Amino acid sequence: MKIYKYPAKEAWSELLKRPALDVEALRGTVSEVLQRVRTEGDRAVLEYEAKFDKVQLDTLAVTPEEMEAAAHLIDAELKAAIELAHANIEKFHIAQRFEGKPVETRPGVTCWQKAVAIEKVGLYIPGGTAPLFSTVLMLATPARIAGCGEIVLCTPPARDGSINPAILYAAQVAGVSRIYKIGGVQAIGAMAYGTESVPKVYKIFGPGNQYVTAAKQQVSLRDVAIDMPAGPSEVEVLADSSANPAFVAADLLSQAEHGVDSQAILITDDEQLIARVGEEVERQLAALPRKEIAARSLENSKLILVKTMDEAMEMTNEYAPEHLIIETRDYMALAARVVNAGSVFLGSLSPESAGDYASGTNHTLPTNGYAKAYSGVSLDSFIRKITFQEITPQGIRCIGPAIEIMAANEQLDAHKNAVTVRLESLLSNFRK
Repeated sequence: MKIYKYPAKEAWSELLKRPALDVEALRGTVSEVLQRVRTEGDRAVLEYEAKFDKVQLDTLAVTPEEMEAAAHLIDAELKAAIELAHANIEKFHIAQRFEGKPVETRPGVTCWQKAVAIEKVGLYIPGGTAPLFSTVLMLATPARIAGCGEIVLCTPPARDGSINPAILYAAQVAGVSRIYKIGGVQAIGAMAYGTESVPKVYKIFGPGNQYVTAAKQQVSLRDVAIDMPAGPSEVEVLADSSANPAFVAADLLSQAEHGVDSQAILITDDEQLIARVGEEVERQLAALPRKEIAARSLENSKLILVKTMDEAMEMTNEYAPEHLIIETRDYMALAARVVNAGSVFLGSLSPESAGDYASGTNHTLPTNGYAKAYSGVSLDSFIRKITFQEITPQGIRCIGPAIEIMAANEQLDAHKNAVTVRLESLLSNFRK
């Protein structure tokens, strides 16, 4: 990990850059796959599964028998952990339910909102070296609470055609409607366009590699909504001299093992902490099964020494981290000053891993600085809000003249007339 001491503010922009994710270079390949899935449906998907996932499939759907078998293939300890995590995620997201209250903006003019679930949503769950069954819980649980009628999940199968049983069990617990053995770009295409087997959805959620990211970006241009822009995962630890170096190092490494393009950053005002954290990183790294991945990720990672905590907070808000861990004496005071972050972890006993799995908050978060403009996945991600208004005779008399004046000044005479005819009708009825 590179060390930067007292960087000038003019250098922050360069210092805080993320690893580049160039999806433009993939555009041609991704477009070809998407187009074939769009026009050829299941046939194209099956061919791409053979080509990319190295598996020969007769059908794409996971059967009820496979779902039942999955429950017997994982041990009781993991089941209990999944169920605990699901209960906490459910509790946190239930608390986000929207209750629209009618508002009388003027006498006789009443407005309100109603929350309506997105009818069909698609979830993409990566497989590979780290099958993310936790992401199933994070996406399917709020989708079910929101009331989504169809929750479709795609995940790449192993070469024997099986799906990781923990993914299947988590899907059962969280309330997924249908599961398909499809990975990569072809999965995004199948959910975006629909095939003979896979229903078309209205919004797609979930992480993935650069090909999946590029595919989500392309289909979002005109075919389907997506959760948010995506990039490699990241964490920032904001710490002072009170921080435990072993804890900080563990947090940095927990992020680094996600992938070679992940980024971990420490910002501190204590020079001694940097040295101690560096030593702990080396010691803990040596014992990690995924140490090669973590080591490559650390090449993108930084230890930054600043003069004051005020400067540290300013740099933090400029970086806008996906995950922010604040391990300082006065972490609550600093937390109040956070304006750009995906999810914040407070105190020495709140590791990023808690939010990744079981505290209850959602781990699907904005990366690549998008925390300046986007929120993480929540119940709102799975609903739409429809506005209603009811206007009585008193109400149209109250606001009608203002509408007429505004419409006339925008030279939209038909808009003006829609009010005028009503006011004249009311006046005529009154005279009668």
